[in-house]
Amino acid sequence: MKNKNILLVGGCGFIGHNLALELVKKDYNVSIVDSLAVNNLLSFTDNSIVNKSLYRNILNNRIELINKKKISLYIEDARNYHSISKLYDKINPDIIIHLAAVSHANKSNKDPHSTFDHSLRTLENTLDFSKDKKIHVIYMSSSMVYGDFKSDSVNENEICKPIGIYGSLKYSGEIILKSYNKIFDLPYTIVRPSALYGERCVSRRVGQIFIESALMKQDILINGDGNDKLDFTYIDDLIQGIVLCCENKKAKNETFNITYGNARKINDLLAVLKSQFKDIKVNYVAKEKFVPERGTLNIDKAKKLLGYNPSFSIDSGYKRYIEWYKNFFEKKMLND
Repeated sequence: MKNKNILLVGGCGFIGHNLALELVKKDYNVSIVDSLAVNNLLSFTDNSIVNKSLYRNILNNRIELINKKKISLYIEDARNYHSISKLYDKINPDIIIHLAAVSHANKSNKDPHSTFDHSLRTLENTLDFSKDKKIHVIYMSSSMVYGDFKSDSVNENEICKPIGIYGSLKYSGEIILKSYNKIFDLPYTIVRPSALYGERCVSRRVGQIFIESALMKQDILINGDGNDKLDFTYIDDLIQGIVLCCENKKAKNETFNITYGNARKINDLLAVLKSQFKDIKVNYVAKEKFVPERGTLNIDKAKKLLGYNPSFSIDSGYKRYIEWYKNFFEKKMLND
C-alpha cells in the first residue's frame, strides 16, 4: 500500500485530520477535501457559540498540523457534483474514506435538511465517481445505527433499528453503499465507531464537555443517572482500525465495529475526570429524548479478520486526553 493515494472526504474533521496524520506516517499520499463549513472553522462564527474562542484555536491547530505534514488540502464543497468530480479525478485516489457528515445526533434531529445534504448528498457524489473505477470506498457509519441495544453486546449481524435522524441517515448510507456494490461491483468497507473521544475534538461529545466544564470550573451536567453505558473509544484506537481497513484485503465488502469493545458507565468516565480535577460539582438532569440504550460493540470480527487490537480503556485513554486538554488550554487560552 505504500505510496497509494488516499482521499479523505471531510478530512479536516475530528476523525479525518487524526487519520490523515497517521496515514502520512505510513508513507501514503494523502489528500483532504473539506468545505470547512460543517463543525469546522466556517461554522464557528456566531458569537453565541459556547467556547467559541477555544474551538477556533483547536480547529486552527488541526490546520497547522496538516500543513506541517504538507498534506494536500482542497477547500471544496463535496455536495457540488461537477466541481468535486473534477477534483477527485485530479487526485486519482486508490481509496476514498468518506467522513463527510453532520457528526452529532442532536444537531441532526434539529436540522434534518442540512444533515441529509451533508451526509447523503456527499456520499452520492463519492459513489458516482468511484463506481466505474472500482475505487475502494470506506464509509464512516456509527453505532447509532443499532438503535436500542437488545443485549449488553451487539455484533455486526444485529438487525439495525436506528432512532432519530442521525442514526437513520447513517444506516441509509450503509444500504446505498451496499447497493452500489451489488449493481456496480464497487468494493466497500463500513466502519461503526462508538462514543469517540480524543485530541482536537470540537463536537461536544460527553468526554469533551466534562473536561471543558472542569477546566472552566463549571458544574458537570449528566443526562440521566450516569449509569448508562457507552463503548467509549479513544481516537487512536479508531485510527488503527481504519488504517487496517486500508491495508487488509479482508476488509473489502465487510462491516466492522471499530471500538474499544467494552462499554463503561458514564459515571466511570466521571470517576476518571475526578481523579484529575479536584472539587468538581456534578448535577444530574433529565435524559434527552431519542437517545438509544447502548452498550458494548462486539469487535471479534475486526480482531479476527483485520488483526485489530485496541489499546486504550478510559482509564488510560481518557487520562491521556485530559492531559492534552489541560496543556492546550493553558497554552492557547490562559497565556494568550
